[in-house]
Amino acid sequence: MKGYIEERAVNIANYIIEENATVRQTAKKFGISKSTVHKDVTERLMQINPALASQARKVLDVNKSERHIRGGLATREKYLHQKGAV
Repeated sequence: MKGYIEERAVNIANYIIEENATVRQTAKKFGISKSTVHKDVTERLMQINPALASQARKVLDVNKSERHIRGGLATREKYLHQKGAV
């Protein structure tokens, strides 16, 4: 079982780096919770492959710093569509 978790952590990190994915996108893709994605990248991966963990962490930090912008754009888009439908 432990081998599966380590392999999953590496696969998650590679996906985040290659796709520039958010925690939520990654969780959906792998069918796991956001908490599990976060734990795999921040804790488990640091023990398995620190360099890969660092790369994935950089992507997640950028996504975290931009999330308020994406949220605002999504809200704007939502209300633009509602206005056009009424």
